[in-house]
Amino acid sequence: MKLTNKAARRTVAATAIASAAILLPGLALASSARTAAPKTTAGQTTAAVSKCARSQLTSWLGVPGDATAGSTFYQLEISNISGRSCTLYGYPGVSALRGGHQVGSAAARVASHPATLLTLAPGSTVHVGLQIADVNNFSRSACRPTQASELRVFAPGNFSSMQFPFSFAACGKRGPRFLHVSAVIGGTGIPGFSS
Repeated sequence: MKLTNKAARRTVAATAIASAAILLPGLALASSARTAAPKTTAGQTTAAVSKCARSQLTSWLGVPGDATAGSTFYQLEISNISGRSCTLYGYPGVSALRGGHQVGSAAARVASHPATLLTLAPGSTVHVGLQIADVNNFSRSACRPTQASELRVFAPGNFSSMQFPFSFAACGKRGPRFLHVSAVIGGTGIPGFSS
């Protein structure tokens, strides 16, 4: 069968349209996959964001605390003071200090919030629920009550600490857990409101 010029042109045009219909969606998907890579708020890909180093962070306490019978709850804030995004995951290490030395036991972990990988953009803050139990809840012999003058904070995954002045009643003897912390929680904690 011989095709006329008109029929040949129609066949070529139909083949071109069919090919375009097959190729264009694939090209569109490939293009959107490149632009849809997971991004942090700083515009870096997630894989490029490293764990927060101590030098990138500062910590502070949201006051006033929320006092209840037997405990006071605070928002312990951890802020990224560097120019690069970084990540935190899990629980901080928190302890009471007096004269630069730890008094009592380090904080116990409370599973009130799930551990989640959080990305801190430059200038952003996450928080931790910090509970300080009234040391009068413990026997004097088990606790040996004293006055702490500082709070020491190890951000999750860090082995060097941040300290800041904070005076509160603490146990001088290790054993009783008068401090309790949650995992890091996204956003700044608001005293008297955030959990």
